[in-house]
Amino acid sequence: MWRMRLLLNANLIFLLLTLSVVVAQAESIQIRSVNLAAVEQGYEISVDSEIVLNATLEQALEKGIVLYFATKFSLIDSRWYWLNDEVARAKVRVGLRYYALTRQYRLNHPAFSRSFNTLQEALQVLGQLHDYPLTIKSELKQDVDYIASLRVWLDLTRMPKPFQVEALGSKKWDLTSDRLEWHMKLPTPEQPLQIKYHQ
Repeated sequence: MWRMRLLLNANLIFLLLTLSVVVAQAESIQIRSVNLAAVEQGYEISVDSEIVLNATLEQALEKGIVLYFATKFSLIDSRWYWLNDEVARAKVRVGLRYYALTRQYRLNHPAFSRSFNTLQEALQVLGQLHDYPLTIKSELKQDVDYIASLRVWLDLTRMPKPFQVEALGSKKWDLTSDRLEWHMKLPTPEQPLQIKYHQ
C-alpha cells in the first residue's frame, strides 16, 4: 500500500513539474539565433526570436494598448585598467497593436508598417530582426576580444502610465528573454558570426 502511495506521489510531483515547465514556456521570449555580418557600411545584426504572449498581454492588446518590444545588442570593450566601453550598439523598438474594427494586428517597425490577420503571424514577424545596422560609437579593431550582449524584452516604459503602475512588480507583465553574453572578435565579410540556440 505504501509503495502505491509513494508511486502516486512521485507521479504527481513529476506532473506538477512538467506543468510548471509548460506554463513557463507558454509566455516567453526565446532567442533562437544571432548573426553578425561585416558589410561595406560597417556591421549588421540579425536576430530570430520566438515570442509568446500570456492572456494578460493578449487582453491588453484587445483593449487597444500598444505593446512595444525592444531588442538591444551591445559590443563592449572590456578593459582591466579602466571602465568598460560600449563601442557599438543596435537598439530597435517595434510596436504591436490590435485594431478591433478591422480585426487585424499591426506592427510598426522603424523600417516598415505591416498588418496581419492573426496574432501568431504578427508575433512571428515581430521576432525577426534582419540586417539591422550597428551604430559605431568608438573605433573597432579586428584583433580585440569584445564582449557581446543581447536581450529582447517587452518595454513597459512606452506604455500609458496607468498600465505602468499596474505592471510594476507583476509577473504577468514581465516578458523578457535571458540576457545572452559571449566573447567575440569582429566578423569579416568572409566569416560572419553565426550563433544558434537550441532550447
